[in-house]
Amino acid sequence: MPQPPAAGHDGARPPTAGPGPRPSGDLAIETRGLTKAYRGGQLAVDGLDLAVPRGSVFGFLGPNGSGKTTTIRMLMGLIDATAGSARVLGRPMPAAGRRVLPKVGALIEGPALYGFLSGRDNLRRFDAADPVADPRSRAERVGHALERVGLAAAAGKKARAYSLGMKQRLGLAAALLQPRELLVLDEPTNGLDPQGMREIRALVRELAADGTTVFLSSHLLDEIEQVCTHAAVMARGRLIIQGTVADLSATVLDSRGPGRLTVTTPDTADTVRVLKEHGLTGLEAADDRVTGELPDADAPGAPDGGVPPDLADLNAALVHAGVRVRGFGTERASLEDVFVQLTGEGFDVAG
Repeated sequence: MPQPPAAGHDGARPPTAGPGPRPSGDLAIETRGLTKAYRGGQLAVDGLDLAVPRGSVFGFLGPNGSGKTTTIRMLMGLIDATAGSARVLGRPMPAAGRRVLPKVGALIEGPALYGFLSGRDNLRRFDAADPVADPRSRAERVGHALERVGLAAAAGKKARAYSLGMKQRLGLAAALLQPRELLVLDEPTNGLDPQGMREIRALVRELAADGTTVFLSSHLLDEIEQVCTHAAVMARGRLIIQGTVADLSATVLDSRGPGRLTVTTPDTADTVRVLKEHGLTGLEAADDRVTGELPDADAPGAPDGGVPPDLADLNAALVHAGVRVRGFGTERASLEDVFVQLTGEGFDVAG
């Protein structure tokens, strides 16, 4: 599988999907050559050029150990970069941290909670530590945050008795105590059951609709595909590609050619025969599904002088041959396809 160029020390920029880099004023997060090296020269993040548009839900995608959390810690000023620069909400970090961080809500590597305090009292502590928080409206803010993450009924329970999923919710509530321009979430659905994951995804969409930029780090491809408008793929500390989710899928589809057809039918043998006659290759039949690659215009097997078959004509040919067609269409490339195509590696799709 072909490998795209990655950003390196020669200054080459990683490939992008869609339009080129935006002006800095349109970006909630921007990094240039951001690098973090640990003792012994091990590079956790290598020359990262990242562009996160304001108002987007941006998925920061990569397997565990790819450099995602290290990047976030540099963006938030928790650790120093070895080289390069980072701007958050248009200001340099960590130099402008005092002005930037009050506008940023963050949940990084799980929440740090006081186990002996209730969920509500933990949030009161967090709120009291915020120099811009008005103590007169603290109870209202805490109550609203607990409601948003579905913890109102468990607000009086000690945090040490919370499940991992409940602790994640409480950490997210702490990030939402104040209105934020940017929300940075590192694996926010870690430990949540499927219903909890759906609720967090719905909350992220709601926040984005209100104008908050959400930067969502995850190793779960399915999670990012369902909620994000933009994404970046990391592997071994390097940025592989970034762009809109739709453009990332289109990039893979373009590299594959016309695409892959899927037919759902009980008549798989006849379907394979008809599709083969019309120039499809790589035909596979499993249960009641047949898939195959549509031919390129210049493919030797393409009929009519090298013109790929029209999908409507293919469907008509199947019906004419007596095939009972129950489903028919081309597949859209998923983020799993994008990752595997670009890195040659497998990936954790659903956790």
